[in-house]
Amino acid sequence: MRSRLRRALAASLLSLSVVAPAAAADDPVRVLVLRENGAGSASTAQSYLDTLMAQVGRVNGWSDVKGTYHTKRAAAKSFIEDTHPQFGMLSLGAFLALRGANNLQVIGQTEVEGGGGIQYYVISKHHADLAGCKGKTLASNHAGDAPFIEKVVAKGAFTLSEFTLVTTTRPVQTLKSVLKDEAECALVDDAQMAELRSLEGEAEVHPVWFSAQLPPMPVVAFGSAPASMVDAFKGSLASVCTGEGAKACAAAGIKTLKAVEASAYDDVIAAWSKK
Repeated sequence: MRSRLRRALAASLLSLSVVAPAAAADDPVRVLVLRENGAGSASTAQSYLDTLMAQVGRVNGWSDVKGTYHTKRAAAKSFIEDTHPQFGMLSLGAFLALRGANNLQVIGQTEVEGGGGIQYYVISKHHADLAGCKGKTLASNHAGDAPFIEKVVAKGAFTLSEFTLVTTTRPVQTLKSVLKDEAECALVDDAQMAELRSLEGEAEVHPVWFSAQLPPMPVVAFGSAPASMVDAFKGSLASVCTGEGAKACAAAGIKTLKAVEASAYDDVIAAWSKK
């Protein structure tokens, strides 16, 4: 009797172990896109992302790929906790902050139209150098991520505590703070520098400091993604924006999408990890 019960229990457990992976296979492949401090409408970006994810699915033979676009880190963290995505395209600062907790593995990188996050500048109308800005008002929409700015961007050139911060929420607001003398200096990125040249009064504003160039947005695999899926996605990245995918990538603002080795981000990881 006991022998029959043990055999029945073993059979039940075996059937569960076979069924569970099949159910998981029906779940969509989820991709998180987090572009902090990006300009434009999030709803418009989401519609373009949906088209791009359809192309990702075609290239990889995945029947259901769902991409979700966020501009705020807190919302992205909630999304990660709730849905457990397999892949992501993340702003550099967000990648560095989320890397450890989510066991993120760099598998590629993407350059987006309009740049942003590749290089940073301190600009001013009235001061000739960085020393002149210290102790003065500094407008920025980037100051919310102090570890990234101080460790990776500034690399010892300054700390945010050396300025009186004027917090802004939109990229163009930061520029106008300097143009309208609401702040004596501003910390901006390359996308904002390009935008500055289209604003009235821009000729009076000049950079007094600039950072080294940083790597573009990394494409990452989350620790929960199966190794075979990670290898497949990494191998397909160069094909996503070719052929039929060229229009989808252009509409989504993606200039390049390619596989890279994780070592491409070693320098910024080391800088961010310094105590």
